[in-house]
Amino acid sequence: MTDAEMDAVTDAVTDAVIDLNADLGEGFGRWRLTEDEELLSVVTSANVACGFHAGDAATMRRVCEQAAARGVRIGAQVSYRDLAGFGRRSMDVPADELAAEVAYQIGALEVFARAAGSRVSYVKPHGALYNRVVHDEDQARAVVEGVLLADDTLPVLGLPGSRFLEVAGKAGLPVVTEAFADRAYTPEGTLVPRGRDGAVITDADAVVERSVGMARSGTVTAQDGRRIDVRARSLCLHGDTPGAVALARQVRARLAASGVRVEAFA
Repeated sequence: MTDAEMDAVTDAVTDAVIDLNADLGEGFGRWRLTEDEELLSVVTSANVACGFHAGDAATMRRVCEQAAARGVRIGAQVSYRDLAGFGRRSMDVPADELAAEVAYQIGALEVFARAAGSRVSYVKPHGALYNRVVHDEDQARAVVEGVLLADDTLPVLGLPGSRFLEVAGKAGLPVVTEAFADRAYTPEGTLVPRGRDGAVITDADAVVERSVGMARSGTVTAQDGRRIDVRARSLCLHGDTPGAVALARQVRARLAASGVRVEAFA
């Protein structure tokens, strides 16, 4: 490595900054899945379920109030209308219908965000919709149309190299790239489907190390052992995994100890 390349690496490490986001409000009625209040003390951005894969009006209001009180950015986590499947089943929804449903979800969350003294600061698809718009341009365009209907200034959060971010950028929406420390990657840079062995990484030490590596170098080891580029501005910490709060605290502490600044992108 040349001196110039070494200097570039040093500058990248020195300037490393990352947002920590988590999926929150994923309950319904008396049932709660995520430890929202505890995670809000760690993350800088909250992806709030908007009622289509999880969440209800009271839950959305509560999480928005808690996020606003802590200065955590509120994001609308939009999904297919699939409560029974937790939004993890791919669905063939007509484009005009999907666009309207995305706008509807953002609008619903905006009411509670504003009532709490905050606002919806970004949009992130959930589950099957997130994975679908990586490759499906028609569905990606529908999601982007829905965001534009709701607020044409909202940033969107998604996988680097996805059709979704490409379409959103061309439509004038700010795009923000995201990485996942607890999910396995294919050599192409996409997430290994949850149904496959090793798709979710459960070893806490491995998740922490991957988090630091992603933030500092923008790379990660894919499932086949190859190093791939996953340069991202935000890192997702799943709130529905066992021990999510303790793991999130470990990740944030190690990032700070490694000289990585943790701050919201929006």
